[in-house]
Parts: sequence; C-alpha cells; structure tokens
Amino acid sequence: MSLLEVSGVSKTFTTGRGLLGRRPPRPPAVQDIDFTLEKGECLAVVGESGAGKSTLGRIVLRLIEPDTGKITFDGIDVRAASYREMRRLRRRMQMIFQDPYSSLDPRMSIAEAVAEPLLVHTDLDRAARLRRGAELLDRVGIGRRYLARYPSELSGGQLQRVAIARALTLNPSLIVCDEPVAALDVSVRAQVLNLLRDLQEELGLSYLFVSHDLALVEVIADRVLVMASGRIVEQGDVTQIFRSPTHEYTQRLLSAIPVPVPRDATGRRMVAGDLDPSTRPMEEASQ
Repeated sequence: MSLLEVSGVSKTFTTGRGLLGRRPPRPPAVQDIDFTLEKGECLAVVGESGAGKSTLGRIVLRLIEPDTGKITFDGIDVRAASYREMRRLRRRMQMIFQDPYSSLDPRMSIAEAVAEPLLVHTDLDRAARLRRGAELLDRVGIGRRYLARYPSELSGGQLQRVAIARALTLNPSLIVCDEPVAALDVSVRAQVLNLLRDLQEELGLSYLFVSHDLALVEVIADRVLVMASGRIVEQGDVTQIFRSPTHEYTQRLLSAIPVPVPRDATGRRMVAGDLDPSTRPMEEASQ
C-alpha cells in the first residue's frame, strides 16, 4: 500500500462579486489530480508559477480543503478525519515552506521554535523539549551556540535548516517541501538539498517536493509529476522524464535548464555541493 494516494482532487478558489453582484468564473487551481507516493520516495511536483503546485501540497496536508476528491494517508481517509484524528495525523505530515523568515516566529528563540511542536503534541516538560530541539539542530548542522538566538540573527540558509529541524520534531513520515531552497543562494541551496537527501535516506522519509527548478528536481527526485494550469500533463520516473519526455510542455521546461550542469557517472545532474564533499556540512553556521 502506498503511503499517500490522491484521487480526483480538484479545487477552485472563489473571487469577490462583480459589478452585478455575480462571482466571475475562475479556472480551477487544481483539477482531477491523481497520484501516489510510496514510503521512502521523493515525488517532485514541477511546473511554472501558477501551475497549482503549492496548492496541491497544501491540499495534501488539509491546509486547504479541496472541492472534490479523496486523499488517503497510510490507509486513513484524510478528508473524512475528525479534528482529533487530524491532530494525530499532523504529527506524521509536516511542511517546509519556501520562506524561512516567515515560517518562524520572530519572538521565539531558535531552540523554542524547534521544540514548540512537542508542546502542542506531547506532555514532555520544557527541559525535555529543549533537549530534543537541541539534538535536532545539531543534526541539521546548527551549532548549540545558536540555540538562544532569534531568527533575525541567522542567515537564510541557517533558518531553513532550523525549519527542517522543526519539521522533524515529531518524527513525520511525509514532508511536503514547498520550494524549500528557492529563496537561498546557490551555494547554500546545494548544502540544504544535500541535507534533505541525507535525512531521507537516514530516516526513511517521503517527500512531496514542490519546485520550479528542474535541475534540482533531477538531483533529489525518484519520480516527477509535471503540472500545467492545474492539471497533471505528465508523470513518471525521473530518468524517463528527463531523457525522453513525451509532453510538449515538459519538453519546454527541460529546454530551459542551463546546459553547463555537471553530471555524475549515471548521467544525472549534480548540484554545486556534490562537486566537493567537504562543502556538505553547514559551514555558514560558523559565520
């Protein structure tokens, strides 16, 4: 059984009323979406801005309610789940947002921000929560001397590592990564991407990886789902999609990738951090 099954999901957002009091029609944000995600797999959702990628990620976590369709997570009907059931499910379904600055409370220290989910979902005392937070921050490459600092004192790359640690706090099975490196510098982007790959292998995580950057997708994804105007136009194994795409839209997206991108022995593109293994730890944490 797949970890995540999405079937017939559609969503149309309403607009304000027009001059005659009528709501002007809007095209669906996502329409008739079907896909599965296996345990330990990274499924990338790609497409141009406005394709419906982020909306789909939020629908999967029930942050947005779809108009139609079914979402099944590890055998549980997510749309039919009660408030109490969804509270339990949210321990296993987490999200990493694109902008690390807005995803963290500026009034909380780094240690408090990472430990906060434990306050909501467990009965651990404050000392135990903070210990768990410190362990996770160590795991993502943030030194303990940063525990008492606030988001405004850290760089974008450091904050995204904090956001990753926070997403791991409750030992999730699924993480929706919504453009998780798009706001970062190229060199830092490679480090964070490498961290996500390492964590997936170590913890057996499943990723729904939303991105417009196909060069990054080829590095991290097992399968690719291509969206255009709210619909899936093509999906398949990452190698098949990149080497022999069948849909014209996918071909256009691939043709826009810069040519001089290095490849490994299997022919897959590498990010900058892959060129020198010594760059993989979070060096900027010492800055």
